[in-house]
Amino acid sequence: MHNLFFKRIGASLRDATRTPSRRVGTQRLNAKVRRGVSWRYSALSFSARRFAIALLCVLSILLFLPLPTWAAQTQPERTPLTLELLQERLRTPTLREGNLTVDLQKMVIDLRPENTSFRDAFYQLLRKELGAKPLGLDLSYTLILGDFVGSDLGLRTPLYAQAIAAIFTATEQKELERLRFVCLESLTNSKDCRSLLGTKSTPSSEISVFRGVLTLVQTRFNGEMKFSNTFFLQSVDAQGATFLQSTNWAETRFGRPVSFSGAKFKQRSNFQGSIFFEKANFKQTQFQELADFQGSIFEKVTNFNQANFKQLAKFNSGQWQENADFSDVRFANQAQFTKANFNQFLLLTEATFEQAVIFREVEFNQSVNLQGASILNQADFSDARFSTEACLSVPSLTFNSNQAKILGNPGQIGKMFCIPTLQGNQNILRNLGQNFRQQQQVADANELEYTKQQLRLVEMSRSLTATNINSATVASLINLGFSATQAEAIAQRRLIKLFRNSSELLTLADIDLEKYTQLSDRLIVSEPLSIVGWLLQAWSCLGLSVLLLLSGYGTNFWLVFGVGGVAIAYFGLLFWLVDRYRRLHPVPIIPTSYETISILVSFSVLEFLSLLAIFRNAQKPWLTLGCLLLIIVPVPMALLIRLYQQGRYHNLMDVSYFTEDGTFRQLRLLIGRLPVIPRNQTFRERYMPLLCDRRWNWLNYYDFSLNNLVKLGFNDIRLRDEHLPGIISALAWYQWSLGLIYITLVLWTLSRTIPGLNLLIYLK
Repeated sequence: MHNLFFKRIGASLRDATRTPSRRVGTQRLNAKVRRGVSWRYSALSFSARRFAIALLCVLSILLFLPLPTWAAQTQPERTPLTLELLQERLRTPTLREGNLTVDLQKMVIDLRPENTSFRDAFYQLLRKELGAKPLGLDLSYTLILGDFVGSDLGLRTPLYAQAIAAIFTATEQKELERLRFVCLESLTNSKDCRSLLGTKSTPSSEISVFRGVLTLVQTRFNGEMKFSNTFFLQSVDAQGATFLQSTNWAETRFGRPVSFSGAKFKQRSNFQGSIFFEKANFKQTQFQELADFQGSIFEKVTNFNQANFKQLAKFNSGQWQENADFSDVRFANQAQFTKANFNQFLLLTEATFEQAVIFREVEFNQSVNLQGASILNQADFSDARFSTEACLSVPSLTFNSNQAKILGNPGQIGKMFCIPTLQGNQNILRNLGQNFRQQQQVADANELEYTKQQLRLVEMSRSLTATNINSATVASLINLGFSATQAEAIAQRRLIKLFRNSSELLTLADIDLEKYTQLSDRLIVSEPLSIVGWLLQAWSCLGLSVLLLLSGYGTNFWLVFGVGGVAIAYFGLLFWLVDRYRRLHPVPIIPTSYETISILVSFSVLEFLSLLAIFRNAQKPWLTLGCLLLIIVPVPMALLIRLYQQGRYHNLMDVSYFTEDGTFRQLRLLIGRLPVIPRNQTFRERYMPLLCDRRWNWLNYYDFSLNNLVKLGFNDIRLRDEHLPGIISALAWYQWSLGLIYITLVLWTLSRTIPGLNLLIYLK
């Protein structure tokens, strides 16, 4: 190719100089007749000048043309392979990297049907030599015309352990037996695995064993490539190879590293059921037609980095024992991973899915990294199984819910997304939430909202506790970890201009990358906060923490139900205690043993069920329980202790503090009910004291607690207005005040969790 280039340049130069000279020469010949011989020398001088200028331009272009461009356009000169040349190369193999190799580089091998005699002899001679001893085969830069049946070059042998050919060395026999363990681990249904797991050998269980290294660097196959049902005991290097027709690597076993880096598959490539025992490298490989890797097993790291799949890519039922790297891969058509198994990390960073990608029934044992990936159509994770350590890492994911969608099991897929920070990821959280709301998967959308608010809480907490380099004193910066010189440099920089982001610290000459990396997590950059601003920020942070702990930010109704159950049972027990256990002297006023047992048993059951709801639905159940106890325990217990310290000395000691409306007995929604009856004789006639001598009387205290907290009850029970200790009234009013907050939380949560009631989700 290089020589041809210079020949064409020379020809063009001759044409460029010859034609003008002939034209000028003709004109000068006529002029010589008319004007004299002296014009001939002028014409020759003009032609020489034209030729010199053209030659100078060409030389300038050649001098400034980059050498890699020449190399890229240069193709090796190939020698047609004859039987005599083949026999000579077989007799004199070359030693490369410690392996004897048959050197057939830079050849033209004609295996077309019209060259039948050469084709048959070619396979026969190679099979005889490659099977007798572990010789490698180097076809680098070779052009192969016609179909290449590589499986005919190997040594045929059954895989049944007792029937493996004795010609194999002990090391090779051990390599062949490795397949049995892979079959037992993967439970694959391939032909050779069925043979190995059976009890006897059959003719159909034979496999072709290629004993040496196979090198196909920049090899060009004009016909079909067939290497099915072959066991490569050594490495396969096909970097930059070009396959113009379909390739068949089905049921092939690669015992050593294999590389198809930069290879081009112009037609269908079939790797179905193949096993890669060592590293498989498909970096920058181009699959222009169907790429079929169904049922393939990758025992070591697999690299598809920057590969390009222009048509359907099938990885169904594939198994990856170690990391699978699909970074920067472009799937122009559908990608199928149905029932695949990823035991380690699946890397899809910066990958592009122009059509649907299917992960149905896939098992993920580690995280799936989708950082910077682009989902332009649909990603289906239906029935996918995630281990406790697995998640979908989606920071900087490009996803538009109006054009694409993500599918998954309702109530489960939303929990699988993990995002490290809120900054830079608010748009993806919004789009993911909108995606699941459009599919009526409210639980998953709420889960993403909960994740968003958690990240927001982290940022708010850091703004309160981390060191703000725009307002911190020099002493604070030194305590943080900066040297005195660095702290002074930061202070001087702030006088000129405040920092906008933490990376601007690197613009200071005194601060190096190591120090910045060490302290970046412990500092923030924001506008300096005043005392009032700091207090408001702290109050917002506290309120958000309570909402997240007690309701999952309005996304978990059963958590809210559990919180309410604990409070209702607790206050019901307190009201029963202050009403039924009043004094021991001089005349005891205490409940009966039956009533005591009944209230304690019912309290235990209600608390157990409520705590079960909390621990099953809360992300941090112990923190949730601690937050709830801080709200409902300190104030009531302080009132209760004070009540029993001062004792009770008032009229109507034998009459219950609680009264019920005697005109109705029905389930009521008592939104506007106050806990104490008005001072009006008419109300006193309607409201009658509770009957303490009834066996079911203890239920009324739960009813009163339910009225106060949920504004719902079976009877309208209130405190009397006469001879009522102020502490008991304060206790009831405290629960009633909490009830206003709780019923608001319940209604807000219902509006976010029930599709028919989600009227408030757009008002956030």
